[in-house]
Amino acid sequence: MLWMKWKIVVDSLRGRRRRLPCSLWFLLLFAAGGLVLFIHQRDLSEMVQQQGPGVKLGSTPRQSREDRERGKPDGYQDHRAAEGSLSSPIPPMQFPHFEASRQTATTGSREQDIGSLHVSKRQRKLLKTSPPINHTNKNVSSSSSSPSSSSSVSSSSPALGSFSPNILEARRKLMKEICAKYKSSISRTITRHHVKHLYVEDKYKLLYCQVPKAGCSNWKRTLMVLAGQAPNAQSIKHDTVHYGHHLKTLDNFDRQGIMHRLETYTKVMFVREPLERMVSAYRDKFENPNNYYHSLFGKPIISKYRVNPSRAALKTGSGVTFKEFVQYLLDVHRPVGMDIHWEQVNQLCNPCLIDYDFIGKFENMEEESNFVLRLTGAPPNITLPNFKDRNPTDTRTSMQITQKYFSQVSMLERQRVYDFYYMDYLMFNYSKPFKDLY
Repeated sequence: MLWMKWKIVVDSLRGRRRRLPCSLWFLLLFAAGGLVLFIHQRDLSEMVQQQGPGVKLGSTPRQSREDRERGKPDGYQDHRAAEGSLSSPIPPMQFPHFEASRQTATTGSREQDIGSLHVSKRQRKLLKTSPPINHTNKNVSSSSSSPSSSSSVSSSSPALGSFSPNILEARRKLMKEICAKYKSSISRTITRHHVKHLYVEDKYKLLYCQVPKAGCSNWKRTLMVLAGQAPNAQSIKHDTVHYGHHLKTLDNFDRQGIMHRLETYTKVMFVREPLERMVSAYRDKFENPNNYYHSLFGKPIISKYRVNPSRAALKTGSGVTFKEFVQYLLDVHRPVGMDIHWEQVNQLCNPCLIDYDFIGKFENMEEESNFVLRLTGAPPNITLPNFKDRNPTDTRTSMQITQKYFSQVSMLERQRVYDFYYMDYLMFNYSKPFKDLY
């Protein structure tokens, strides 16, 4: 009897043990399900907040998708939205990076200005035969100029022939993009060294950066006429222009005077096809009588690069060949330093540091120089002369003549000279002068 009671008690306890785990299991399953649902809803709300309104879940934002189509990294901020604000005070080198194309578009003068390099290969081909792009915003002004400055170009300015303010805008925009891409790490402090090639004309508030072999002599004559130092440009001799000290350069002023003029004056530079300019400099300085250049540059060039030079050549420095000149230019251990006549334009005028209002082209000098003179308020009877007073019998250096000279050097040397001036080709949108360049 006692054994039977003990068995009943034991069986009841075993039954409770079997029922207790079932209840606990049910509670655990219920809690786990609730936790999973809570986490899922929380993740879902966070995804909606990150993608923002108007974007479907599972898709990528439109800007990132377009950037990838152009080959840009995610997070790239396109500057197209700010295209209409080029006339606002934007300091130099503030445009975003971009992937520049070394092959640029061409026009009849071997170049075509374009407003953007974010184009496909098919679009680049079209640009070669298309006119310059017309932008909605036609205002071009210095980023450092005040509203009262004479350095603004608006759509109301008269376009001369095919030249218009739209081309100025495209050139300045390209310049800023190249500077942002390749020169963003340079110091932005302007020193006297950076402005030593800028000539000052205070009456019409004009700053002109001299670029030798790109109309430099005639521009200096015009500045002298504007300053009232001569009745006309034709009456000013070459030596008077370059050695008469009639014009001041910006580095002659104190710090306050320099910055005031940079902020309020119209800043102008004219450029030329780089290799054509280099050949023009060689022809002028080494193929014609010139005691200064033959003595200073000719002697050391002949001494280092000519095999078995004659005593007469070593004594006079005359007769430097184009190949010897190229060897000197490419030598990192040159026997004599660089010269302003074949120095890169971006080193002479520092366009990544100084925000130029007008970037002109030598190939269209007459039209563009008249445009900038009217822009500064110069009298209509003052125009840029086009005569050649040094070696007037020599034919002007053309691209055909340039190619003839470069046929005297190897393909590797042509490539290296192109690389030497490569930044000028990019900044000023000139196309490759030879098909075998890369």
